[in-house]
Amino acid sequence: MAGATAKLKNYRQSPRKVRLVADLVRGKRVAQALAELSMLPKRASEPMQKLIKSAMANAGEGASELVISKIEVNGGIVFKRFMPRARGKASPIRKKTSIVTLTVTPMPKKKKETAK
Repeated sequence: MAGATAKLKNYRQSPRKVRLVADLVRGKRVAQALAELSMLPKRASEPMQKLIKSAMANAGEGASELVISKIEVNGGIVFKRFMPRARGKASPIRKKTSIVTLTVTPMPKKKKETAK
């Protein structure tokens, strides 16, 4: 089993804020990552938990010993809105979205050391 992938597209939060959460769970075991995300007071922690659970389901059997091997947060589409300002002007507002790609792989087997 090479690895299972899950993707979260057009999540309505800026990539900069989502990367803070992604950096916390990168390289950790799935169970440990879910435990940390459940206590994290960031808004992106709940969608990240759902994404990890989705990747676990995609992995199928043996999901207990999985590691988050790759997590990538990129920018998605940007909604452009305008805010009325003084003297009849308007200033732009950019509502950013994120695309999160997560890959889980099984834990590498530890090699037994041979006695010499």
